Amino acid sequence: MDRKQLRTLLAVCEHRSFSGAAKALGTVQSNVSAHVSRLENELGVTLVDRATTEPTDEGRVVLDRARRIEGEFDALSSDLAYLRDVVVGTVRLGVIGTTARWLVPPLLETVWREYPEVRVVVLDAPSSALVLETTTGTVDLAVVNLPIDHPDIEVEMLFTEDRILIAPEGHPLHDRETVSLQELAEHELLLEAPGTAFRDVLDTAATAAGVELRARAEFDGMRLLASLAFAGFGAGVVPASAIPRGLDGPWRSIPVVGVPRRNVGLIRSHRGMPSAAARVIGELVRRVVAKEGADRATVDAEPHS
Repeated sequence: MDRKQLRTLLAVCEHRSFSGAAKALGTVQSNVSAHVSRLENELGVTLVDRATTEPTDEGRVVLDRARRIEGEFDALSSDLAYLRDVVVGTVRLGVIGTTARWLVPPLLETVWREYPEVRVVVLDAPSSALVLETTTGTVDLAVVNLPIDHPDIEVEMLFTEDRILIAPEGHPLHDRETVSLQELAEHELLLEAPGTAFRDVLDTAATAAGVELRARAEFDGMRLLASLAFAGFGAGVVPASAIPRGLDGPWRSIPVVGVPRRNVGLIRSHRGMPSAAARVIGELVRRVVAKEGADRATVDAEPHS
């Protein structure tokens, strides 16, 4: 087994075809097939279903390890460069959509200015997906909605913010200055799906208040939920920073009382040491959150020593 075989397997599964993998790797399809076949023969299992080009159960296990091995090779190169006072490497950063909108632009500007040799690949996805991507090594760091309780995940608090109701014009709650859980329970709402951290906190608070929230529609992803609320498809509960600066329309944002603030944190896998480039990006995320939080009345950044 060698690194080239593992990289080839990763490419086949990423591009969902042997021809696509060959193009990405700059080789011919026969070489790709040969590398995968040799790896399968050595391990004694089938790794890729040739009819669908999907990984088998055994293939998924090998892919998980292969991603970690590739991550360690990237980290090795980055750490050696760091010893020469040069930070280089690729960092895969996951960010939930509502936070990505205001965090990613100043983060990238700072990276380009201070660490031009560092390449950042940003994945915009819901927290549930980003936790999985972090545990499998697909991303190095991720900014997610908390709480996260996973044995392989290290969590660091970044900031807290209010939960608010976006109420379109004409909605019965549109003119309220604040809204309670009891009042929310009287209406069907746009909500995140059950099992997501944001929704679970809401449901726990509602149960404690003796009510149950009712969903008009549910989403695993806050950005779409917020966009539909702004467009008037219904009243929705969102984090305060989901409202882009300068956005206006026939809706009002109303603080929800009686529910804990939303917590957002930075996570990484416990397995392996982050590369020098990943450590730098983590520090820049903290710095940008602190600066942007100071400029946003709705975001309270956690202090870091």
